[in-house]
Amino acid sequence: MSVLFQLFWSFCQIGFTSFGGMSMVPLINDEMVSHGWMNVSEVSDIVAIAEMTPGPLGLNCATFAGMRVAGILGAIISVLGVLTPTFTLCAVAAVFFEKFKNSRALKNIMTGVRPAALGIIAAVMIDLSRTNYLVNGVFSWRAAVIALLAFYLLARRKWNVPKVIVLSALLGLLT
Repeated sequence: MSVLFQLFWSFCQIGFTSFGGMSMVPLINDEMVSHGWMNVSEVSDIVAIAEMTPGPLGLNCATFAGMRVAGILGAIISVLGVLTPTFTLCAVAAVFFEKFKNSRALKNIMTGVRPAALGIIAAVMIDLSRTNYLVNGVFSWRAAVIALLAFYLLARRKWNVPKVIVLSALLGLLT
């Protein structure tokens, strides 16, 4: 099976089985590592870059991962793969939304899906924390201080994300 088809299929599966945003990260991690295309540290770097660039996280990750694995054509194929489920589901949803918008079953489904997505995000945060805060098996206090400062600036001081990213990058360079 060609690498391009594998990229398309991997990202198509990611698109169909995740809920967008950070919930895609564990799936991307699993696909990249299981195919031997990247290691966990490289996936963490891809996620960091994808978070810093404008656009949806999943789309950015697909672009960067596809580019890393198979160049520009790999990036295009990965993006098409991750977007195929969205296009498909949006087309189906547009047809049936009016019929089901007041459905109790749909409301119950969403009651289960939301906590599951939150659990997936928490798992990703824990997994990425190991990569980002442990350097050669030793806890990095500098990284933790930068993370806490970033959280404080975002949550309490209401700084915008680009400012916090730039400040964090500068602090990372200086430490």
